Amino acid sequence: MSSLRSHRRLAPLLAALSMFGPFSIDTLFPAFPAVAADLQASPLAMQQTISVYLIAFALMSLLHGPLSDALGRRSVILAGVAVFTLASIGCALAGSIESLLAFRALQGVSAGAGMIVGRAIVRDCFDGADAQRLMASISMIFGIAPAIAPIVGGWVIAFAHWPMIFWLLAGFSLLLLGACAAWLPETHPREQRTPLSLAELVRSYRMILADRMFLPLALSGTLGFGALFVYIASAPAFVLGLLGLDEQSFAWLFVPAIGGMMTGSLLSGRLAGRLPPLSTIRLGFSIMLVASAINIALALALPRPMLPWSVLPVALHGIGVALNFPTLALLLLDRYPRHRGAASSMQAFVNLLVSAVIAGGLSALLSDSVLKLALAAGLLSAGGALAWWLRPRQLPERSL
Repeated sequence: MSSLRSHRRLAPLLAALSMFGPFSIDTLFPAFPAVAADLQASPLAMQQTISVYLIAFALMSLLHGPLSDALGRRSVILAGVAVFTLASIGCALAGSIESLLAFRALQGVSAGAGMIVGRAIVRDCFDGADAQRLMASISMIFGIAPAIAPIVGGWVIAFAHWPMIFWLLAGFSLLLLGACAAWLPETHPREQRTPLSLAELVRSYRMILADRMFLPLALSGTLGFGALFVYIASAPAFVLGLLGLDEQSFAWLFVPAIGGMMTGSLLSGRLAGRLPPLSTIRLGFSIMLVASAINIALALALPRPMLPWSVLPVALHGIGVALNFPTLALLLLDRYPRHRGAASSMQAFVNLLVSAVIAGGLSALLSDSVLKLALAAGLLSAGGALAWWLRPRQLPERSL
């Protein structure tokens, strides 16, 4: 298997590839009032800057993995990062809400290449505890992206006009493109590639969906993360409205989320090879359910949203999410060794579809009340735990 040196070299590059897509989801949150005023956009139209991005991300995610199975990992990633750079420049130059939405959709189409194909690269190169440790390292850096994005966006708005957010995204993705061109290896050799055709694509996805283990594994991770994403998608209403803070205060929500996810990822890496994978997942769900119970209790007990109490359960939930994700992702990829790209795509599609529903619909209905947010997060956590508990008992206690 690959050396520790290779692990250290690949981890930051794969983490950067995983984070640039999520980072661009919510960097724009603090700029919503400024964009709406400049482009004469309604609050509903501004919410669609998230949902069109996620829908495009989800639909294209079905192709990123199979494309990498057929054409190789490196070329798909390079093309995706290049298109994302151009789309970010288009967003910066947008003169109407319609053109901004169109370029946000193009960002979504290209952003998934790094995250989806990157997961397949991990499994191409690593096995066992090494794979879990690398996935945990990636998850730790990946978890920072959506958490620091609104903080960065808030400070950009404090000193510059909102298009600067997209110029920064374009600059970051351009640097990433250069790093990938220089250092990203091809990990999927020609002799292992599958032909690219509609019939083959249908066969691959039919095989994956026919597997009774797929949906439980995919939904376990998706619903658990969804409980955290409810707060990410509702961040403008939660921070600016419910907590009554300003555009530079998104850190009050996102720093706890960062701390929780980093702690969970560190724990996942430490436990790799020491605690059986299924025990790690049970621990993660236990933490999430405890966090949900505390969150609901605080929402009922406090007369109004209050710092730091209203955000501490978010940190605890982040620990559980990041503890679970590496193991759940690897267990799913391991079921389809010749179709890892397609499996990663389908997993991402399920995740993004749920995230799009949360961002485009549920968030608007929930974000006027901390109790509604806490109850929704609790239900999603319980749904993830239930999906895991109801899975077919085909996984050995010691796997990966």
